[in-house]
Amino acid sequence: MPESQLDLFLRKVESHDFTGGVIGLGYVGLPLAMLFTEAGFRALGFDIDARKPEMLARGESYINYISGEEIATATKKGFASTTQFDRLPEADSISICVPTPLDEHREPDLKYVEQTAIEISKHLRKGQLVILESTTYPGTTEELVLPILERSGLTVGKDFFLAFSPEREDPNNPQFSGRKIPKVLGGQTPACLEAIKAFYGRIYEKIVPVSCPRVAEMSKLLENIFRCVNIALVNELKVVTDAMGINIWEVIEAARTKPFGFSPFYPGPGLGGHCIPIDPFYLTWKARRYGLNTRFIELAGEVNTSMPEYVIHKLLLALNEDRKPISGSRILILGVAYKRDVDDVRESPALEITHRLLRLGADVSYHDPYVPDYPEGRKGALGIHSVDLTPEVLQQSDAVLIITDHRSVPYDQVGKYAKLVVDTRNAMATVKSPQARIVQA
Repeated sequence: MPESQLDLFLRKVESHDFTGGVIGLGYVGLPLAMLFTEAGFRALGFDIDARKPEMLARGESYINYISGEEIATATKKGFASTTQFDRLPEADSISICVPTPLDEHREPDLKYVEQTAIEISKHLRKGQLVILESTTYPGTTEELVLPILERSGLTVGKDFFLAFSPEREDPNNPQFSGRKIPKVLGGQTPACLEAIKAFYGRIYEKIVPVSCPRVAEMSKLLENIFRCVNIALVNELKVVTDAMGINIWEVIEAARTKPFGFSPFYPGPGLGGHCIPIDPFYLTWKARRYGLNTRFIELAGEVNTSMPEYVIHKLLLALNEDRKPISGSRILILGVAYKRDVDDVRESPALEITHRLLRLGADVSYHDPYVPDYPEGRKGALGIHSVDLTPEVLQQSDAVLIITDHRSVPYDQVGKYAKLVVDTRNAMATVKSPQARIVQA
């Protein structure tokens, strides 16, 4: 009796004569491809941006926390990248790591997943494993991706394998990175689950198989909605405690000493990144298809999206105390990336805050050691660049607005030379005896 496609797949994984393909070489896909090589497999990355394979071929990185040396090491171990999707048959597995943004109506935009599935279906061969990793609503793997792949004439679970395994990247967090993060796996059929268990079980220290892709898809949304709701809670409490003259950061530090029943979350200027500002809308959209309203989740979204306006209100009040109008005031923003020590600006609240300040007539500049050029977003490009953080720049600013608390920023110098600092991250808490007036927002 001839070997089944599953038997052949398992044998290839066992022998390490195996190529893991990754479509989308961004903040999720590139680290994933590098993990494949660390585990002793070949890796073949695909991206429509020709600049990325060109840089990677030269041993250069376009992500600040991945070094050129790491790229060179991965290349020696079997990593390559290309824009040629006709090379997809070379891959034994294909992990889809493409964006899943929202459209102009704040509804799921799955065009990148759909286009990628169509491209795969053109080249799909027997024995391949396709893994969707992009965050999406429950049912995407089965309802969108599977029918497209079956246009190839191949049968899932018999000729090819399909699974969903949500990405769990926390960029530039050395405590939780790479193979140490448990990986949730949901196969479309029992054979599909066996295939992904065999491969990803050799990549990650712990795998978490679940009954189907829908469970895996929902688990990712739950993780991020949990964070979204709790961040909304502390953001709302920030507003309340500020009115009461209470420091919310001190409150959280006191509460976190409880050894059970409490997990600390921290307020900020609004949500950023590719997951938390977006994922709740994927679930609320899907819930409406079942005639259900997710009022609690939507309320949390309203609280978080109101934070940029609250920050600007606090800035206006602080400038008013100095008898300065916002129009014409020189505002220096510290940090435009969505989180500390990364160069990722997707959905960063700094972008919304900057546009609002410009509409109010402020003279806005920014400093970010990881973002040299202000990125073009939904509202277009501004054509401004990061300025050097010198004593002169600080002294000439009417207010310094801390949006992202990069560790490399010399906050003691900010406290020494700035006149007014509006701090959304509690970054100035470690500065002893600052000469600047500090306002929390």
